[in-house]
Amino acid sequence: MSAVTAPGTPSALFDLKSASLTLEAFVLKTANLTALADALRERFGSADLFDGEPVVVDLTHIATLNSAVVNFPVLIELLKGYKLHVVAVRAGNDLQTAAALQAGLFEAPDSIGTPARVETVVKEVVREVRVEVPVEVPVQVQVPVSAPTMIIDRPLRSGQQVYAKGGDLVITAVVNHGAEVIADGSIHVYAPLRGKAIAGAKGNTQARIFSTCMEPELVSIAGTYRTTDNPLPPDVTGKPAQIRLDGERLVYEALTL
Repeated sequence: MSAVTAPGTPSALFDLKSASLTLEAFVLKTANLTALADALRERFGSADLFDGEPVVVDLTHIATLNSAVVNFPVLIELLKGYKLHVVAVRAGNDLQTAAALQAGLFEAPDSIGTPARVETVVKEVVREVRVEVPVEVPVQVQVPVSAPTMIIDRPLRSGQQVYAKGGDLVITAVVNHGAEVIADGSIHVYAPLRGKAIAGAKGNTQARIFSTCMEPELVSIAGTYRTTDNPLPPDVTGKPAQIRLDGERLVYEALTL
């Protein structure tokens, strides 16, 4: 007679199975958290860009600096304000890793997490489809599904903010001074762009900013930004133009419509 597991016994209540997880990597380049807070505020403002995503803090850039001591409890709270949930660190030196463990984080292997600032032009959602071949060997085929595009048909006034999460943002009316438009992909404004435009908000270096009348207060692509303190070139100011990223440098190009 075979054994029957009685309800309530441990083996009936849970299982342990291996899992492969992909986490976002937050690449930390400074241990000065006051400066980091200013940089986050400058890039994201008060935008609600995240949904509590778990992240790994990548310490590669400061691991060789023994003097770079990170206050992890403060860092955790800082990122929590942007709805990023820090769960682990990686690539730190012994002192940094020990401080992270003391703060309740765990040390992740280098294979966990995604490389910094690497995305495709369109963020893709992948589903699995099974295809049967004649010898009845199952083959998995990845079918990409394009992220949605958000379309705004109304003018945006000072203080208003629009965020296209996971895709492009298309606006057919004026973006006034003091307004803010944000997209994980590219931003297309078929009208004057006079407010702030932040494309590639989650690190997409292939994102671009387009406008039929380029007059922005601030533009940013994947964290590289420029304000009106440094005026745009005359050949693109007030004209149809695009802005793209070339390495760490913003490139401004007039468009012929």
